[in-house]
Amino acid sequence: MTELDDTYDVVVIGGGAAGLNGALMLARSRRSVVVIDAGSPRNAPAEGVHGLLARDGMPPAELLEIGRAEVRGYGGQVVPGAVVAVERVDADVVPPGPRDGGSDGAGPAAVPESFRVTLDGGRTVLARRVLVATGLADELPDVPGLREQWGHGVLHCPYCHGWEVRDQRIAILAGGPMSVHQALLFSQLSDDVVFLTHTAAPLSDEDAEKLAARDIRIVDGAVTEVLSAAGTLTGVRLADGTVLDRDALVVGPRMNTRATFLAGLGLTPQPHPSGAGDHIPADPVGRTTVPGVWIAGNVTDPSAQVGAAAAAGAMAGAQINAELVMAETEKAVVTRCLVRGAEVPRCRGADLRLQAGET
Repeated sequence: MTELDDTYDVVVIGGGAAGLNGALMLARSRRSVVVIDAGSPRNAPAEGVHGLLARDGMPPAELLEIGRAEVRGYGGQVVPGAVVAVERVDADVVPPGPRDGGSDGAGPAAVPESFRVTLDGGRTVLARRVLVATGLADELPDVPGLREQWGHGVLHCPYCHGWEVRDQRIAILAGGPMSVHQALLFSQLSDDVVFLTHTAAPLSDEDAEKLAARDIRIVDGAVTEVLSAAGTLTGVRLADGTVLDRDALVVGPRMNTRATFLAGLGLTPQPHPSGAGDHIPADPVGRTTVPGVWIAGNVTDPSAQVGAAAAAGAMAGAQINAELVMAETEKAVVTRCLVRGAEVPRCRGADLRLQAGET
């Protein structure tokens, strides 16, 4: 295992596309940064990453290996491990920004001087800022044979896997608020799509009309088994024994965040507006409600594909660096004013902040 330093400018928790791209931006800005990677990417079962310009079809593991090498090439570290807790240490002040009252005179927002990040096994490191990019875990429907086909014959996203099942016999397993939406999107890819009501609530008249308008046949009855032969999905069995031959099954997994270690900071998963699971809310650039803690990727945006997650990580990394630059500049101003004396008018505010112990 790569040795960890005691302190970093930024600890990035999660080594997927969001975390690595955030670390890349920080390392390129000459920040000391470490990525702590539990090694369980959400897309590991998939054969390829799709919808990512210039990397379409690349195996997920290969993409991450390239990303790790790039981060290390700029001096960043990537180490295996799982984080079990994050806690505040001391307090600092950064200049106000749009989120914390900079435009209305509300004053600076308190940011911890550092965070203590604890890994499984008891190892701890300190960080001035934390970027969380742990992604999510898919909670799959409890149907025998389904999990074995996850990422292959069992799919969830038309943009991630739809082209690969074009013109095939596709079934949509009802089970969540997005099921009808999924059926409509997959009908763009195949003329043979059926909607399996399974154990879901009855369709509304409006939804039933939408499915009929797209020539999507509705099949009633619970699905009791997903069938396969030689590793390939072949169909589904219904409760009455009927076997429906299919080449692909689309499900709507519940998406659960993997960031319970943030509970001690007051950041707990909240229901996502889509109804498909939970997430940790953040603003458009990744700021959470806890100053100094940032978040990017599926842990806050469950629907983000690899490209969107990577972009969010890059944005958060850039914003973290800018925040640190502003904090460092404020300290430099105070130091310079201390040398020159508070009698200089523009230094009086810095001198007061120094006396208050705010830097």
